[in-house]
Amino acid sequence: MDATLEPMPLEGRFADREHLFPVRVYFEDTDLSGVVYHANYLRYMERARSAMLRAAGIDQRAAHEAGEGAYAIRDLAIRYSAPARLDDTLTVVSRLIQVRAASVVIHQRVMRDTVQLTDATVEAAFVAPSGRPRRQPDGWACIFERLIWQGE
Repeated sequence: MDATLEPMPLEGRFADREHLFPVRVYFEDTDLSGVVYHANYLRYMERARSAMLRAAGIDQRAAHEAGEGAYAIRDLAIRYSAPARLDDTLTVVSRLIQVRAASVVIHQRVMRDTVQLTDATVEAAFVAPSGRPRRQPDGWACIFERLIWQGE
């Protein structure tokens, strides 16, 4: 089968340094007007970020269970450009754009084919169980450095 025709894996896939995550719009995602409710784009992006980290080899669950900590959203800026509707097939495109000792900045956009529906920049801080920021686990920075977006 031609690689361009193969279905995308459930967890998405990397294309260069961008992570592509598939989303289908279900009835439960829409509001009374038949378009995706604005908060659901944040859910799509959260799933995509988790899938991207998992695909890169970042085990968030193990870090949490070991008492090291977990990511919490520190900052979020989002712009809505066009609506998604019931049964649309969307792709969340995620790019790691900055790595700091205790956080990562990820640019995400939700696309329907070539149409950009939303655009967001998200800073996720790694926090200890106490809620205080802390350095990300050893080895994660190396993984992140390999994923930093080098494009435009």
